[in-house]
Amino acid sequence: MNAVLQRPPEGDLHAYVDGHLEPARRAEVELWLTSNADDAERINAWRRHKEALHAAFDGALEDAVPERLLRAARPQKNRLWGIAATVSWLAIGGIIGFILRGAQPAPVLAPTLARSAAIAHVVYSPEVKHPVEVGADQEAHLVQWLSKRLGTPVKVPHFAAEGFDLVGGRLLPGDQGPVAQFMYQDTQGRRLTLYVRTDASENRETAFRFALEGKVSVFYWLDGRLGYALSGELPREQLLGLSETAYRQLEK
Repeated sequence: MNAVLQRPPEGDLHAYVDGHLEPARRAEVELWLTSNADDAERINAWRRHKEALHAAFDGALEDAVPERLLRAARPQKNRLWGIAATVSWLAIGGIIGFILRGAQPAPVLAPTLARSAAIAHVVYSPEVKHPVEVGADQEAHLVQWLSKRLGTPVKVPHFAAEGFDLVGGRLLPGDQGPVAQFMYQDTQGRRLTLYVRTDASENRETAFRFALEGKVSVFYWLDGRLGYALSGELPREQLLGLSETAYRQLEK
């Protein structure tokens, strides 16, 4: 009698993608994946995410070390004075930035939010057969499922009036837990994605911020426990208008 296969722990699935499993355990995981399409698709999605990360950041490994960092690494006389001066300049810069932003410190989450959203957009927007896990025809189920996985109510904005229809959504792995991605498409085949992740702390920052990651434009903002990022290869003004539409709907 064949033994009943047990689902591998989540850690083993990640280790399989990273190539860190022993050969025997790797074979067991591969056997599981041959008969479990959902986990096999998740593995493929993680691999695509990993490839996108390498494509985005591997070039930085070839960059020369900046001279200012080389100087800082060399032995210096009065090194403590140099460190103290650096700390002082950092403090002054932080204070100036704080004042220029109207006494609103920039959220630490924001830069990583924009970059992660852009990478997820690049990975999934070209997909033809499997752009989403749950289609727009099951929107109620999609919202309920993602809300449960993120641990907080999630809403889906709509952009039909702006020419973009909902395709559906999917669950993604994030740095601090599950992440939701909703996808939209217009009649020209252009795609738009809304990336939604949770922030561990309550955040009152709601101002729109813009980032350009390669060819992908991203408008992102934080609201309460959630961070939102709308991404697409669209003109900045058009994407801003869509972001404002999303914000109004999500605030209701």
